[in-house]
Amino acid sequence: MTRLRCAVFVLACLDLVAGTFVGAEPPAGFTPLFNGRDLAGWRGRPHLDPRAEAAGTPAEHETRQKQWNDDLAAHWTVQDGVIVSDGHGVFLTTDRDYGDFELLVEWMLPKPCADSGIYLRGNPQVQIWDPQCERDFKHGCQKGSGGLWNNPGDAPGKWPLVKADKPVGEWNTTQIRMVGEQVTVELNGQVVVDAAPLANFFEKGKPLPATGPIQIQTHGAPMHVRNVFIKEL
Repeated sequence: MTRLRCAVFVLACLDLVAGTFVGAEPPAGFTPLFNGRDLAGWRGRPHLDPRAEAAGTPAEHETRQKQWNDDLAAHWTVQDGVIVSDGHGVFLTTDRDYGDFELLVEWMLPKPCADSGIYLRGNPQVQIWDPQCERDFKHGCQKGSGGLWNNPGDAPGKWPLVKADKPVGEWNTTQIRMVGEQVTVELNGQVVVDAAPLANFFEKGKPLPATGPIQIQTHGAPMHVRNVFIKEL
């Protein structure tokens, strides 16, 4: 993860200089997934079993995707170089699938008790939530963000190793490395998941799909995202 730490340092320095870092060059070896202006390269897609998305005819796929994209346009916008979700509708989903990768993304919860996540290969999820939200204490939010929350029971990675969240209203930097089924997550420079397998949510006990989309979840509260970069491995 040394390269990721260097990349995060560069992001932080440029952020201090340029505010939102819009239009800056990606860290070495990374390519941008967000151009800072619009949602080119992204589509709408809900929480969905990949087998269900694959079902149907090409015409049915096209109709369904248009409906999802219309829903995306109703709930996701770009404001001053930041992707803004109102917390409703379909998930922000990459146009293409990814296998092994390193992902850099900055996110911010603008309101208390907000809840979101990052789906990897279309599977939930690297958890994002407010550790101070008493409503979600019963779900373990006080442990912090970054864990693989949908892993069963107390499986490795389900809970973050440390609580590294910044307060609501401040930007957090997450770095995710996914190789095979193993996921490592750094949140604000601290390792919160160390090479733990992400469970297959849709086909319990089976291997994850070899590839799939990256998704930013909506879960009933606003979510802000910026500076999204990826390096395929």
